[in-house]
Amino acid sequence: MKTRDILAIAIVAALIGGGLYLWLAPEGMRTAPEVSLSTLDGDTVSIHGLRGQPILLTFWATTCVSCIREMPHLVELHERYNARGLEVIGVAMSYDRPDHVMEVTRARALPYTIALDTEDKAARAFGNIRLTPTSFLISPDGRIVYQKLGDIDWAVVERNLERWL
Repeated sequence: MKTRDILAIAIVAALIGGGLYLWLAPEGMRTAPEVSLSTLDGDTVSIHGLRGQPILLTFWATTCVSCIREMPHLVELHERYNARGLEVIGVAMSYDRPDHVMEVTRARALPYTIALDTEDKAARAFGNIRLTPTSFLISPDGRIVYQKLGDIDWAVVERNLERWL
């Protein structure tokens, strides 16, 4: 066989192997960005600091009807899985005034972490998020396994959480 033929076979095998790996990989391929967020409580939460536990991170806005509609589901998810390790984080968009975020958080009695992205750092890190709700399910090893703009498929989220926790 000629060197050119061997090289072509090797390239085809690498492409097929890579495709199979991507198709069959149990977790997502993209690592979640290493961002730190300021919470309404004045604390800091970092994605890196939560490594080892699953995270459901959702970008939301106080004026977003779909965001408000998904809050009871997020509360339920937090109540069911937080003791087992799930961290739910709602990231308020930079255009939301902190006092409005605080008001909605209080009115809705949100028990999960609410963070402020006042400088758009998290939104940029996660792909320049502009539309809400945009949610990310991050595996315990820090990979994004599910990303959704709009209404979350709760069955997908819970299926992954049951597998991890």
